[in-house]
Amino acid sequence: MRRALISSLVFAVAAAVNAAPARAADEAPPWLKTAAALPVPAFPLSPPAAVLVNESTVTVADDGRTTTVTRFAVRVLLREGRNFCATRVHYMPGTSKVRDFKAWHIHAGQTKAYGKESIVDAVSSAGDTFSEGRVAAMSVADDADVGSVVGFEYVQEDRPLFSHDEWNFQNRLPVVSSRLTLVLPAGWQASSVTFNHPDVEARVEGSTWTWELRGLQPIPVEPSAPPLTNLAPRLAYSYQAPGSGKAGLSFSSWPAVAQWSTALVAPQAAANDAITAKARELTSGAGSELEKIRAIGRFVQGLTYISIQTNLAKGGGYKPHAASEVLARSYGDCKDKANLMLAMLRTLGIESYLMAIYSGDPTYVRESYPTPSQFNHCILAIRIGPATQTDTVFDSPSVGRLMAFDPTDPYAPVGDLPDHLQGSFALLMAGDAGGLVRMPVTPPEANRLERTTTARLEPNGAISGRISERSTGSQAVEERAGFEGESRTDYDARIQRWIASGVAGATVSKITPSDDRVANRFGLDVEFASDRYAQVMGGRLFVFKPALVSRLTRMQLRTDAARTQPVALDATAFSETAKFELPAGLVVDEMPDPVKIETDFGVYATTYEAKDGVLVFTRSLTMKRATIPVKDFESARSFFSKVRDAEQAPVVLVKK
Repeated sequence: MRRALISSLVFAVAAAVNAAPARAADEAPPWLKTAAALPVPAFPLSPPAAVLVNESTVTVADDGRTTTVTRFAVRVLLREGRNFCATRVHYMPGTSKVRDFKAWHIHAGQTKAYGKESIVDAVSSAGDTFSEGRVAAMSVADDADVGSVVGFEYVQEDRPLFSHDEWNFQNRLPVVSSRLTLVLPAGWQASSVTFNHPDVEARVEGSTWTWELRGLQPIPVEPSAPPLTNLAPRLAYSYQAPGSGKAGLSFSSWPAVAQWSTALVAPQAAANDAITAKARELTSGAGSELEKIRAIGRFVQGLTYISIQTNLAKGGGYKPHAASEVLARSYGDCKDKANLMLAMLRTLGIESYLMAIYSGDPTYVRESYPTPSQFNHCILAIRIGPATQTDTVFDSPSVGRLMAFDPTDPYAPVGDLPDHLQGSFALLMAGDAGGLVRMPVTPPEANRLERTTTARLEPNGAISGRISERSTGSQAVEERAGFEGESRTDYDARIQRWIASGVAGATVSKITPSDDRVANRFGLDVEFASDRYAQVMGGRLFVFKPALVSRLTRMQLRTDAARTQPVALDATAFSETAKFELPAGLVVDEMPDPVKIETDFGVYATTYEAKDGVLVFTRSLTMKRATIPVKDFESARSFFSKVRDAEQAPVVLVKK
């Protein structure tokens, strides 16, 4: 499913655009000269570039058409900042166009202008096999250097489907000035809501609304931070014509959005004989409701993902192709797959509903902004009976008991929901009974990684052993994606690096992955050996760490740095039991004390026991899904520092 096309004003592209020849009229316009003279404050995080000006003026005509003039200027502060000297503008042939697209480069007192000969025109999404949407792109990166000021100016004309849009005040770069101006016909009104920032009130002068922010600090990349869409300030604005004016579509509530969306998609789910026959064939051996859903789900997930987008200006991006066409062609995009599965389930007497959702940020969709343009993906809500039990069941007061499923994700089977969709708002397309619903969040225990380690230590410090892992839920999905997403050679090499990162000098003799999609379990068995794991000191002391390797998929969080962003944690559980056969003639001299660390968001524990020449070490970690604000970062830092220290703790053996 496609979001409404929104211009990306800061877009780092490696565009192969050759520099245009110098022209006689290479003087920069007054607005860019003023921007180039603006002082750029020193930033503690050393950003590669700074945005001097980021502004758009949107003028709405009486018939709803819009003309947008955009100006954007950036100063290069570091060599890598050249990548930000580019921009791209979305347009829709037939209903919108880009004109007067220009750029200028100012460096060392010299100015160079760029015009239409430097524009690259391409499809708007490389992931779409065919799409009417296009972009005009221009890059000055090859000419820019440290100290350069690069400016872009372009004009867009459009007849938008909706009478609302979004404005991004900032990307990751610091911004000196960011401003949106909306010019409306007399008598029209505008409203707005601000995300990721205190409310920005408009300055209203007659029929002109202006929203502005200044002095925005850079947003650095930090491990385990929320997505940028949950950090950078943005504005959703809408405008209304008096009476029956000619503005685009607008919605006063989420039920209204659901009714519009349902009317658009419902006719596309009609089943024909081929759909009915295929559904019966796939479920011929299935007994329960869940088995039937799984059989259909596996088939639809296996269809090739191909996106063909047409008639976008009239809502085509929100409308799936007919289910019969998708089955006949054996391909489709997310909404096509969800719609085909809906049609197939219906022939079996199982009702379901399309759900629009945002993929990539579970907090992106905001309840205060009812519009279909907040979504970029489509999944399915399947109505189920009480006998069907999974961790992705949720209740709709108006529809009943539903199970969320993503027919596009090739790794998450029925009964699981991709982690990046859990907790999200989704639009349930169930006509009058539809609206905004919250997706379920699976508990930590449903996303468990259990490990068993058996190892033998030799008197010279060598070690050999076997690590066996069994993953369920999102942990299994992640392991499955890693296994299927690369060649077997690359997968084995990654496992080898993982073992060697914890066991110095390790060689891996056998790697055995196993997968059970129905139960959503993934297994991995690894046999390894190293001739130099433990330290032998003076021929008498023998020192080794029982925590051999980290989790294969683990959270990255620096504990030695200041934090500027919240910490986003996923629900997960990990446990390990490791048994070490100790060398003959050596006994435990020092053993770490057991550890138990408890916080509101996580629990970690270790134990040690030595008996009859065997050391048994256990560790466990359970994390809740949580977002820890910056002011409470010390609690997260302290927790993970203690975990790290516990896993570095050694055991000391001594000769009898």
